[in-house]
Amino acid sequence: MRIIAGKFRGKKLISPTHDIRPTLDIVKQAIFTRLQFFIENTRVLDLFAGSGALGIEAISRGAKEVVFCDVNYKSIKLIKDNLSSLKCDNYKIINSDFKNALNSVEGQFDLILLDPPYASGYYDEALKIIKEKNLLSNNGIVVCERSKDEIINSPFLLDCTKIYGSVAVDYFLND
Repeated sequence: MRIIAGKFRGKKLISPTHDIRPTLDIVKQAIFTRLQFFIENTRVLDLFAGSGALGIEAISRGAKEVVFCDVNYKSIKLIKDNLSSLKCDNYKIINSDFKNALNSVEGQFDLILLDPPYASGYYDEALKIIKEKNLLSNNGIVVCERSKDEIINSPFLLDCTKIYGSVAVDYFLND
């Protein structure tokens, strides 16, 4: 795993050794290529952060703040280890399940990255809470990485879906 672009471009990240599925570089690159002119000075929520690779990519590309959330203590340690080597301080880490995390965060986010375990059923519930708590800014985007066979019922407006092999990425807008 590596950081694709921005001020930390080329920096290698520590790969997970536990049960998480990191986003493939080709998918990460496609997501951030689509968002390249949107990221700078945004507030980002990396929910189900895993290794933190998506949120760290956002930091590298100029995000103002990234909030990393994960319930797995091994993931939290991995995120902290990856961030410590970058010497940046524009982040917050929440070690909690997604429901408690979404109920505890304050303010709105310009970009929300959702990449829960595939077939977990967490997408719909997380998106519902995000909508109810008004956590997405007016011009915000929610990016959901999922198995292409999964279906998401979102309260947000689907902008587009891109397929990369067995992976689908949905881009939702605040309506």
